[in-house]
Amino acid sequence: MANFLEAIEKIRKYEGGYVNSPHDFGGETNHGISKRQYPELDIKALTWEDAAAIYRRDYWGRLSLDKVSNQAVAEELMDIAVNQGTPYAALSAQHMLNLLVPGEPSLKEDGLMGSKTMDAINQYQFPRTLVKALNGMQFLRYARICEENSDQEYNFRGWLERVEV
Repeated sequence: MANFLEAIEKIRKYEGGYVNSPHDFGGETNHGISKRQYPELDIKALTWEDAAAIYRRDYWGRLSLDKVSNQAVAEELMDIAVNQGTPYAALSAQHMLNLLVPGEPSLKEDGLMGSKTMDAINQYQFPRTLVKALNGMQFLRYARICEENSDQEYNFRGWLERVEV
C-alpha cells in the first residue's frame, strides 16, 4: 500500500516556504498551506511538520490514499489534491478510469473517493498509464484556469513543474 511519508516528500519539493503573492488565489501561503483555506492559522509561523500533519489529515486521509496499492498513483492523486482540491483529484481518477476502462459498470464522476473508485484504481493493471492520464487532467485544468483568468498565466510555468509525464 502507498506510503504517506514518501508522498509528502514529493509535495515538499513543490511547496516552498512563505509567500504572499498577489498572483496566488490562496493569498498568504506557507509550505503550500494557504490562509484562504485555513483562515484560523498563523500562516507565517506554520512549520513544515504542522503543514505535513494538515496534508496527512485533509488530503491523504480524505482521499484514503493509504488504500491505494501503487505509490506513484497515490502520489499523483495527492499532488492533484494539494494543488487543485480533493474533489478534483477524485473526479480526475474517476474520469480517466472511465476512459481507460470503457464499458459497464462505469464510475460515477462525483468527486468522492468511494469504494468503487478505490477498487477501480487498485484493479487497473497499468498504473503508469493512469499516472500519465491524471497528469493530463492536471495540465488541462491549469490551462483552463489561465484561459479564464489571464492573471494566472504568471503561475502557469510553475504549475507545469508538477505535471510529470
